[in-house]
Formats: sequence, structure tokens, C-alpha cells
Amino acid sequence: MATTITIGGDLTVNRLGFGAMRITGPGIWGDPPDPSAARRLLRRAVELGIDFIDTADSYGPEVSERLIFDALHPYPEGLVIATKGGIVRPAASQWVRDGRPAHLREACLASLRRLRLERIDLYQIHAIDPQVPLEESLGEIARLQREGFIRHVGVSNFDAGELARARSIVEVVSVQNRYNVSDRSSDPVLAICERDGLAFIPWSPLSQAPGDAHAGARAALERWAVQREASFSQAATAWLLARSRAMLPIPGTSRIEHLEDNTVAASMRFTPEELLEIG
Repeated sequence: MATTITIGGDLTVNRLGFGAMRITGPGIWGDPPDPSAARRLLRRAVELGIDFIDTADSYGPEVSERLIFDALHPYPEGLVIATKGGIVRPAASQWVRDGRPAHLREACLASLRRLRLERIDLYQIHAIDPQVPLEESLGEIARLQREGFIRHVGVSNFDAGELARARSIVEVVSVQNRYNVSDRSSDPVLAICERDGLAFIPWSPLSQAPGDAHAGARAALERWAVQREASFSQAATAWLLARSRAMLPIPGTSRIEHLEDNTVAASMRFTPEELLEIG
């Protein structure tokens, strides 16, 4: 199994990244209870060899990006920080899509300032705003890329048809969608990523949908974890890595011990028979 993945042809990172959503306060709102612990967590992630960190301006909002700067700047050579724009947080319980070109420009430039970067290696539209034509939203991101503020463009929460539309507007190098052993609704998108060399960044690796069609697969993975004396989090992440060479999992946590446990997943292996049983 390949241990690295190349994004956009020129960014090679280890295939286990870190999702920096949960380093903020409860409900992904405000500062964490212990900001110094959050900074230690980020530094430990880099010490463990993680060189891909995913965040968004809506995490906090703004808190996750600020903590990444506080903890890691000046950034180690080779560290890729991916962020997202296109969702605003008027209140803790609200996640509102905003794909207006003016907002996306403002959001991208603000992320650059918070992260103290001259260029964002991977900038992703967080979700499609149904009130704004996708061509307008991604058209603005393409302009920001041409102006040198963005290195590569990714999309998040896109289905296969939406991905095709996006790729007609701008070169897309990655897709970040919900994906786990219980929820494989993005299999068509994953297949496109495999075929065309795009990175697939799965979020929510542990979720279980009630009555889902893959309940048997989850049970098989749970048995595998018990047999290996592993946590289900480790098993779920290892399964994602084994599932496809396009996968770049980004398990997130607010605790160093969980982070260290998650990184063990990169060394776990499945036999062909075990993968067949899980499906």
C-alpha cells in the first residue's frame, strides 16, 4: 500500500492527514477550553509525521486557522495546509452556505492573513450555495488562483455531476466528501478520483447511519478491530487507506492520545480475504 499521495502533481504528502475541526470549542464554536493544549496537539501531529492539515474558516469560526498559525508558524518545510471557504457561522448552531464571489474572495484573503501565507496550497469550496450559480463561485476561485493566492483548487460535498461541472470551470485536484464503512454514497465520486488521479479526502470516518445498507460491513470491521486489539477508530482509518489508493483520511481529535492512536492505523494491513469480508 502506498504511504504517500501526490496532490495536483506537485504536492506529495503522507496518506494520513489531520482534520483540525475539533481543536476549537464545543460545537466547533469559539476558542477551545485549553488553547495551549490545542497548540501542543498540532505540534505533536507534525512530530508524528503528519504533513497535511485540513481546516476551514468556519471552524470556530476562524479559531482553527489562528491556532494552526500560533502553533506551527514558521511552518516546517513540506507541510501542506488546506483550508475551505463558502460557509459562514452567524451563530453556534448555524452553518450557512455563502458562495457569492465577493464573499469567497474576502474569505480566501482572510484565511491567507490568519495563516500568514502568501499562497494557500489547497483551497476548497466548502459546499455549493444553491442561491449562487456554481460557475460564479468557482469562477472567482479560479481568478484567485490565477492571481497567485491559491496553488490548487479542491471541492467539498460534491456529487459526481457537480464534480463534472466544477472541472469544466477550474482544474480540481481533490474532493472532500463524507465517506466511511457505513456510508459509501460517494463511491461514484471516489471512482472518478481513482480514474483521474484526484485525491479523495474522506470526512466523518466513524459515523454509522441507522439501518444503513452496510451494517454488516461495519460489524465485520468491528470484529477485525477486536481481533487486532485495535480501536474502532484505528480500524476505520486503516480500512479507508486500504479501500483506495486515492484516499487521504484526515481523522480529527482534540486529544493527543487519540491522535497517537489514529496514526497507528497507517501501519495496519488487511488481507485480501478480510477486505472481501468487509466489502
